[in-house]
Amino acid sequence: MMIGPLMIDLEGLSLTHEDIKRISHPMVGGLILFTRNFKDTEQLKNLTNAIRKIRGHDFLIAVDHEGGRVQRFREGFTTIPAMRKLGEVWDKDPNKANHLAFLIGQIIATELRVFDIDFSFTPVLDIDYSESTVIRDRAFHGNIEAIKSLASNLLEGLKKGGMHGVGKHFPGHGYIKADSHLSISEDTRSLDEIASKDMSIFASLIKHGLDAVMPSHVLYSAVDENPAGFSSFWLKDQLRENFHF
Repeated sequence: MMIGPLMIDLEGLSLTHEDIKRISHPMVGGLILFTRNFKDTEQLKNLTNAIRKIRGHDFLIAVDHEGGRVQRFREGFTTIPAMRKLGEVWDKDPNKANHLAFLIGQIIATELRVFDIDFSFTPVLDIDYSESTVIRDRAFHGNIEAIKSLASNLLEGLKKGGMHGVGKHFPGHGYIKADSHLSISEDTRSLDEIASKDMSIFASLIKHGLDAVMPSHVLYSAVDENPAGFSSFWLKDQLRENFHF
């Protein structure tokens, strides 16, 4: 069944008349939940049940639940560490880090699926260049091979728990300092540099079955005049045609 292309959000803890009107629109195919939509597990279950009664199980319900600073649901859920912690373990014991990444993915998926949530926007596939104010400890590592390995294992854990993963932020958000949610963020690097470093992580995981990709809000000014999320070059030429995604 074809679903609508828009993913929207909700105002509060329960559905308002306006919420119901908006999510019932055929152009809306899903919604993302935030901290403002969560009080406790009982309220969350009531909310997702209400959404399903209106739109059924073809409608997508998502959340940012990657761990660390970005975990929207707290009470009643396992506290997920920032992915940087896995990178620190990797530096000492890669096998242990990979195992922990798998377990974390499984925990995220298992707990969210109890509440009929389809997926979390995770993992972060950005490289830690030690510059970004918004990525920082959300990134696994500064080493490309470490990121590929840890992310692959986390994705396997998600799959084991019954959930698909979403790699972000294509083609790479880790290089710039600014928070692209708050200001225009410009990455001036060449396509060759971005492709050989940041994009190589996405390319590798797509080959191994990554199910979905979230583009960044960043403007890569040496490559295209539009931010990645609004760029046919990044979404069509690179992601679709070059990566066959």
